[in-house]
Order: sequence, then C-alpha cells, then structure tokens
Amino acid sequence: MRFWAVIPAAGSGSRMGAALPKQYLPLSGKTVLEHTVQRIARHPLIQGVIVVVAPGDQYVRRLTLPEPKIALSMAGGAERCHSVFNGLTVLAEQAAADDWVLVHDAARPCVRGADITRLIDELRAHPVGGLLGLPVADTMKRTDRDGNVLETVQRDGLWRALTPQMFRLGLLRGALEQALSKNLLVTDEAQAIEAAGYTPRMVEGHADNIKITRPQDLALAELYLQQQESA
Repeated sequence: MRFWAVIPAAGSGSRMGAALPKQYLPLSGKTVLEHTVQRIARHPLIQGVIVVVAPGDQYVRRLTLPEPKIALSMAGGAERCHSVFNGLTVLAEQAAADDWVLVHDAARPCVRGADITRLIDELRAHPVGGLLGLPVADTMKRTDRDGNVLETVQRDGLWRALTPQMFRLGLLRGALEQALSKNLLVTDEAQAIEAAGYTPRMVEGHADNIKITRPQDLALAELYLQQQESA
C-alpha cells in the first residue's frame, strides 16, 4: 500500500490583493508553499509529491525544495479541479490505480503531521476514502445576494472541509474526469467523489489547519507555526 500527494499551486490568490500569488508570499522565513510542501513531503508514509504550478510560473524555481520526494509539474489549469486532474495524470505514470493520493491545498501551511497520520490510519482500509474536516461551531445563516438574512441553518452534521483529502488514484481521477466532462467545476475532491455516487468519510482535524485567503491569515498562520514549534 503506497501513499502519494498532489499539491495544486497554480492559483493567483486574487483575494489577497498582493503582487505575488499567495503561495509565494513570505511566512516565517520561507514562502507559504515551501512550508506546505515540507509538511507533506516529510511525512514518513508519503512516497512522493507532485506540486502542480501554472504554465510559465516564474516563482517556483526560486524556491528551496530540497526534498527528494518532490516533482514539479507545470500543468496547472484554469481551476483547482483542472490542476488536480492534471497532477493525477502525471502521478499515474509512476503510481498504481489503487494507490492512495492525498490532495492538499498549497495555501494550508500549518497542517499537522499527526492529522496526516490520523487521516491515513482511519482511511487506509476504507472502501472510498475521505477528508479532514472540522464540525461547524458557529450559528449558520443563509443570506440573499444583498446580505439580507433569509434563514438560520441547523448546524447539526455540518462540517468545514479541510485538506488533505485522500482517495484512490484511479477512483479520484475517474471521478474528476466525469465531473469535468459535465462542466461541473468541483471545489474539492470529495465533491467529485460524491457526484460519482460514492460516500467519503469525514475525519476530524485541528482548527489551526487554516487556508490562507486574506492578508490577515498570514499573521494567524505565523502564530500557529510558532505554537506548533514550541509544543
């Protein structure tokens, strides 16, 4: 049983309002992407990592990614799902269809090694696979486009989807191919698996596995990294 990882890193990060894509912004002496890749690549069960960047990316070659497990692919697509599918296609050249693949967001540099281990341990015998997540703790509201509250949504059974998300290579690649053929631009791998008729399993992770989306997230990620190092 082998475990691989794909990290889609072709996004522009427009909501950050920065001159660089968010995965290349500085964070605690490295870039966001360097932290993320090292967290995944240094896990002892990960066989290899495919980092998918945009064609013509001018930044990735400047990074220090010394891990021998890492391979770069310049096959990033228009949306995240395209980049993941292209990364899986590259991975299929060396991995078997029934190997496990962990897909992790480039902008989640604080993922804990213990959470990766828990995900693998809980899903390695699962028929489908699943993802890290967090139960929703806040009161949930649904609004219209103008911000007017329409209703309060019951939070029982609601989870925030995190990454990594772990599925068999062949199953995930087929599910994404099917979704893309229907012009369904899924926002995570679990959605593609669900659309193909399967039921992923949720595995609880930690709240510090944040996704850097807005400028204030960088300061929070730096705090989490410092806390993890001192723990």
